Amino acid sequence: MGTHRVSARDLIASIADPDSVESWDSPIDVSGYSGQYQRDIERAKERSGCDESILTGSATVNGRRVAFIVNEFGFLAGSIGQAAADRIVAAVRRATAERLPLLASSASGGTRMQEGTPAFVKMIDISRAVTEHKAAGLPYMAYLRHPTTGGVFASWGSLAHVTVAEPGALVGFLGPKVYELLNGLPFPTGVQQSENLAEHGIIDAVATAEELPMLIERALAVLCDDPSTPRLVRRDRREPSSVDHTWESILRTRSTGRAGVRDVLRTACDSFLPMHGTDEGERESAIIVALARLDGVGCVIIGQDREAQSPEAPMGPGALREARRGMKIAQELNLPLVSFIDTPGAELSAEAEEGAIAGEIARCIAAMSSLTVPTVSVLLGQGTGGGALALLPAKVTIAAEHSWLSPLPPEGASAIVHGHIDAANEMAVQQRVSAVEMWRAGIVRALVPEFDDDSPSELARAVAGEVSFWLRELVAGRA
Repeated sequence: MGTHRVSARDLIASIADPDSVESWDSPIDVSGYSGQYQRDIERAKERSGCDESILTGSATVNGRRVAFIVNEFGFLAGSIGQAAADRIVAAVRRATAERLPLLASSASGGTRMQEGTPAFVKMIDISRAVTEHKAAGLPYMAYLRHPTTGGVFASWGSLAHVTVAEPGALVGFLGPKVYELLNGLPFPTGVQQSENLAEHGIIDAVATAEELPMLIERALAVLCDDPSTPRLVRRDRREPSSVDHTWESILRTRSTGRAGVRDVLRTACDSFLPMHGTDEGERESAIIVALARLDGVGCVIIGQDREAQSPEAPMGPGALREARRGMKIAQELNLPLVSFIDTPGAELSAEAEEGAIAGEIARCIAAMSSLTVPTVSVLLGQGTGGGALALLPAKVTIAAEHSWLSPLPPEGASAIVHGHIDAANEMAVQQRVSAVEMWRAGIVRALVPEFDDDSPSELARAVAGEVSFWLRELVAGRA
């Protein structure tokens, strides 16, 4: 476990522009406390240099004004009493009123035992204020420091749009010492370590305090900055060939050299902040979710990663729950959403059935269909079954010329209709699965022409240019 603790004042100084910090803290009245508790408070002030376990205020970070709430562990183990809770609530509400992004950093053993239940129930007030801040369409970011446990982790420490933790930090609901005293056994090592939480999709990333300003900059660039001048252009339009290339398209999209979502993002994104997992204990690699500036436009990216999907690691229900998290964040923060479809299909297994794969497909379709923010979906390669349909609903759907979408793999359709897979080519044509047919039917708004000598990077750049065009059209209300 990490044991070096960054003080609250040092953390604030490390992220704030020089001379930009404004304290929002009012003096704490301790007159109603018992004599012993008052003495404890005075000693905590002397040791920590702070008047409470929470410091609040505003500062600029690379010129952007943000509000902050930062725990000081040196003050009674960062515990949250009633006065500290009231200070947090006041800061959150002021941030909401002034429409400021909010950064919270915890380092706490939880609620203050000296104050008992009255302090404990204050976590409800904090959670309500944070929820109202998010409901106002304002960003909330959290940095969990060593240690973050108990009621702090179970309230404002777990409500952020993006959550990052200190390397090696103890982060958990249950204090391991309490567990050992109650049960006579040590709590399993490593479970509550920040790296393990990231691995399980409970937090988004692990980062040092020195890396935090860079992560904040990336996030705020997406969340706060207006679109910049585009650098990508659309590929010249041309009429699709009248010759049916459906089976050729299917073979192309299955080839190992095909451009995938990672190629597009490398070409298109000026800033990129990946978000890992559902934040509810699941993480799969089949889907990429990120805050990004795609050719200068802040948005949420959801992309099926062809490199990460295989028969051994298919796209399961957890991946679709990650996608829904991205949709929710886009709606909450009023950010455009771009989805990339490229999948051989969702996982077909007993585990997927028990994980509600059908329900997750349905919930993704429903969520994307009801988003009110600008949305662009991109048929990039393979589009097999419900797993592909889950990311399709959008205000504008574009498609690479050789991409396709079908209820089943063509071989599966052949097996159902003919009892064998030899008619896969015929079934693909009959079912009109190709992007060209979808464009002719009005399902696809625009085709990205593909050339026989396209490299992955060239195709990725052409797709990125088309996405950038439609994203800007939607943001400007022209599409």
